Amino acid sequence: MKTIDELLSAGVTGKRVFVRADLNVPLDGTTITDDGRIRAVLPTVKALADAGARVVVASHLGRPKGAPDPAFSLKPAAVRLGELLGTEVAFATDTVGDSARSTVDGLADGQVAVIENLRFNAGETAKDDAERGAFADRLAALADVYVSDGFGAVHRKHASVHDLPARLPHYAGYLIATEVGVLKKLTEDVKRPYVVVLGGAKVSDKLAVIDQLLGKADRLLIGGGMAYTFLKAKGYEVGRSLLQEDQIPAVTEYLERAEKQGVELVLPVDAVVSPKFPDLKAKAPTHPTVVDADAIPADQEGLDIGPKTRELYASKIADAETVFWNGPMGVFEHPDYAEGTRAVAQALIDSNAFTVVGGGDSAAAVRTLGFDENAFGHISTGGGASLEYLEGKTLPGLAALED
Repeated sequence: MKTIDELLSAGVTGKRVFVRADLNVPLDGTTITDDGRIRAVLPTVKALADAGARVVVASHLGRPKGAPDPAFSLKPAAVRLGELLGTEVAFATDTVGDSARSTVDGLADGQVAVIENLRFNAGETAKDDAERGAFADRLAALADVYVSDGFGAVHRKHASVHDLPARLPHYAGYLIATEVGVLKKLTEDVKRPYVVVLGGAKVSDKLAVIDQLLGKADRLLIGGGMAYTFLKAKGYEVGRSLLQEDQIPAVTEYLERAEKQGVELVLPVDAVVSPKFPDLKAKAPTHPTVVDADAIPADQEGLDIGPKTRELYASKIADAETVFWNGPMGVFEHPDYAEGTRAVAQALIDSNAFTVVGGGDSAAAVRTLGFDENAFGHISTGGGASLEYLEGKTLPGLAALED
């Protein structure tokens, strides 16, 4: 794929450059609670603007139903982008309508605009190729060149990700190039020991990546809500913990395969439990208890890995040369259940490995818990995209950039 450096070397002064970013930031009302994804696209937007391009930034936010919804407006993201760039950023109140056209037409060389949430138009996510293509045609009319820099969306076959690049000269932005380079380090000529830490709520979300990693990783450390399905598969009582009973056969197979293939598949040996899920807004103390993983009371639910597991997982990470981490170890949003996730993050920092935090909740946890992002080898902006790449899937947004 061609990169933004090739575009810049050819000259972009006066050209309308459509940047497909990922500004899908978490919002509390209109307040952005984590601007990491906006900061991630800054190098690409700034380089284009500094070179005299007329930059048109587009993104989705949340899951609106194909029509305008004020709760999912990109206006807060546009304001924050302007603050980070240190310049005013114009904002179009629609995607391809009068406001978008007039806003783009009003750009001078070196100026930046953000158009409204792409998913306010049903054509963005349409399953029908013609409907999606028609929306891509209207987006293409706003630009002369396309730059893909929204890694968190490249696994989606959406109009702005998959169809639009075919209609314009297309290039990979700095973020895309970086993300792909990092993922290649996790799939090609990997430095070993290679340790993968997987957490999060549902084991079903990780089945495909576990299937792939059983043939590639040296150790798999399992935490989060998904761990309880593994523990149940071993015959343990898991109480009221999150459990996907229908996934027990698949999990049992993975446990057997890991043993046969010499892959360490490590499960929690203790858990932090409570009778009920905590109030994440109030964050009031819940007085949890710690129990062995095979002794979770029937009226309790596991909400974090326990202290013995934290030490165990840190020891399994300590000698690694490569570590990929996707998914928190517990309900990190509440202080009573954040220590497992904190321990894994610290273990990555303390190791001498090339460490990759696989986006999504893991990246949010790193920032929420106050870690220095620069202490990790790479923090991905796309949890789902990272996982699908590791699964060996073809990502539509990357395939569209190949010539």
